[in-house]
Amino acid sequence: MSLASAVLQARSAHTASVIFIHGLGDSGHGWKPVAQLLSQTMPHVKFVLPHAPEQPVTLNGGFRMPSWYDIRSLDNISSNEDEDGMNMSMRKINELVRAEIESGTPANRIVLGGFSQGGAMTMFTGLQSEYQFAGLAVLSGYLPIRQRILTRATDSSKRTPIFHGHGTADEVVMYQYGEMTRDVLEKNGYNVEFHSYEHMGHSTCEDEIRDLNAFLRKCIPETQNS
Repeated sequence: MSLASAVLQARSAHTASVIFIHGLGDSGHGWKPVAQLLSQTMPHVKFVLPHAPEQPVTLNGGFRMPSWYDIRSLDNISSNEDEDGMNMSMRKINELVRAEIESGTPANRIVLGGFSQGGAMTMFTGLQSEYQFAGLAVLSGYLPIRQRILTRATDSSKRTPIFHGHGTADEVVMYQYGEMTRDVLEKNGYNVEFHSYEHMGHSTCEDEIRDLNAFLRKCIPETQNS
């Protein structure tokens, strides 16, 4: 079954798209206010905000909630990861990417992004994609399956700029995981624009949205239809 999404259409001629993946327990609607804010300076951009399916989450005692994959622990994010769940969600996210491409928006005019678990899915999908995206935007996320994912990463992904924002007071996805992700990616030749936000917990803030806006405007500037 394909993913349902909240969609914010471009306010002018549509020449670029952002697919933004929410975090655990949320929905695409949770990020619509941010999309509306970003749209004010990027009227040419369509925002696609998919909703994760509900599934049991081990970290929360097996309670069913919107989740892109099972999370078994946050104490050691590289231990016992749900790779099967990530692969299933990646296939569904790639369906959204293909839908945008088939409707006339090329991959190099699409930014894939996400928050927390959605940021991990952005890394997981973006690094393995056959497409070269305009950019990847990760907020309070991390690089999953890091022992194996870089062996599967495509050459095109190394040419894709990456925005990574992380709060120094993040109590869920620890700040050190963000730093670790940056260091691993840079060591492997990726172009990472890393931003630290002092005293920010597991959330976003005005400064981060401003920096994200600048990154998006650089990656997918407004262009005239050909």
